[in-house]
Order: sequence, then C-alpha cells, then structure tokens
Amino acid sequence: MAKTKKQEKIVDLSKPSNISKEHLEKMQNIVGRINQAQLELGIAECRKHSILHYVAGVNDELTLLQDEVEKEYGTNDIDIKDGTINYPENGEANKKD
Repeated sequence: MAKTKKQEKIVDLSKPSNISKEHLEKMQNIVGRINQAQLELGIAECRKHSILHYVAGVNDELTLLQDEVEKEYGTNDIDIKDGTINYPENGEANKKD
C-alpha cells in the first residue's frame, strides 16, 4: 500500500486573524443595541397581546349591557354622551311586554 502524504496547512501570515479591538467593540455595541431593541419589541408585543385580551373582555361586557338595554328599552341605540334613546323612525320599540 502506498502511503499518502499529509498536506501541511499553509498559514498566510499577511492576513490578520482577528479584527481590531476598536472594530470588535463597535460591532459588539451595535449587536447589543439590536438585541436590546428586539427584546423591547418582544416585551411590547406581550403587552399588546395582554391589552388585546383586556379589550376583548370589555367588548364582551358592552355586548351584555347592550342586550340588557335592548330588552329593557326596545333598542340599544343610545347616545353615549347624554343617554338619549334613539328609537327607530316608526316610533315603535322592539319591547316585548
């Protein structure tokens, strides 16, 4: 059997093996700022998710109250500023008594 020669690794000494300390620090700073921004975005998205759940719950409360008002007054078309009931044009409410 023929022996294979090991190829020696040739190192090019004219090429630097590391970037300068100044460039490394700048790069680390930039990557750190990107990571911080992404973390803050994640926190904001979690907060947004919680707020959306809260809004959905409040909307459910409003729907229940609208149903209650409609049963009592025949309509749930109410002026939210002063509480005026806006009955349909024919003047008849859907009140079932």
